[in-house]
Amino acid sequence: MNTSEQRADKSVLACIEGSKMDQAVCDYAAWISKGLQLPLQLLHNIARPVTAGMDLSGAIGLGSQELLMEELISLEEKRSKLSIQQGKLMLEAARDQVVNAGSTEPKLIHRHGSLSESLLEVEQEIRVLILGASSESLSSDGKHLSANLETTIRSLHCPMLIVNSEFVEPQQVMLAYDGSEASGKALGMLAQSPLVKGTHIHLVTVDQDQQVAEKLQSQAAAKLNESGHQVLASILSGEASSALCQYQEDHNIDLTLMGAFSHSKLREIVLGSMTAKMLLGANKPLWLLR
Repeated sequence: MNTSEQRADKSVLACIEGSKMDQAVCDYAAWISKGLQLPLQLLHNIARPVTAGMDLSGAIGLGSQELLMEELISLEEKRSKLSIQQGKLMLEAARDQVVNAGSTEPKLIHRHGSLSESLLEVEQEIRVLILGASSESLSSDGKHLSANLETTIRSLHCPMLIVNSEFVEPQQVMLAYDGSEASGKALGMLAQSPLVKGTHIHLVTVDQDQQVAEKLQSQAAAKLNESGHQVLASILSGEASSALCQYQEDHNIDLTLMGAFSHSKLREIVLGSMTAKMLLGANKPLWLLR
């Protein structure tokens, strides 16, 4: 979000998965790309690699006819081709959407393998990563992140926007601030970013120690005020994800920023069961930083 830190080889990368969140992912990608004046890339990843040439003999047993082997190989090749074609169609539709939203022509990327591995290969080129988090991103019990999304969040260190609702250009932005290095980065981004210029910033700290929280907020609010933001500071108590989600709902927050791997109660929000609670409880996108 901070244009002073941009590099010419950085871009906004949005993951297109064929889920109901793809449209919102595209809209947020176009908004960020335009606001930061960065090129946009759209990635579709096929988790199942092309299987042509695989040894399937163990699947049909000893003594099976060679014809059956050929048919199995042919079937796998057809499935792979269909997956690739489907991915191309998804990317073409996503490209049309972001262009209609005012973004420049994006680069379309097709990859095979796990999503986290594909993203790690290009992480150094990513300024902001945008991922959709719909019901498909949760486990069957609805209480945990899917292994795919959780592994991606754990593996990458670039800023990530997790999209869980339709696009709304942010007017009310919440910063979950605990004084950690990561939340400090989020603070710096908010202070300088053209994306949130003119928005209301809700500076929220979850802490039982009132004096510590007040000191942290005083310093952070001063920095935001200097950059021209209107700031509403609040100190919350209780379980962190529940308190933040409730605040988000009560104050019509459009976008929440938080640091990953902090050393307070906010630490657990980003990974593990607390992440699932936050994603289940939050009704608007989350911007995660490390």
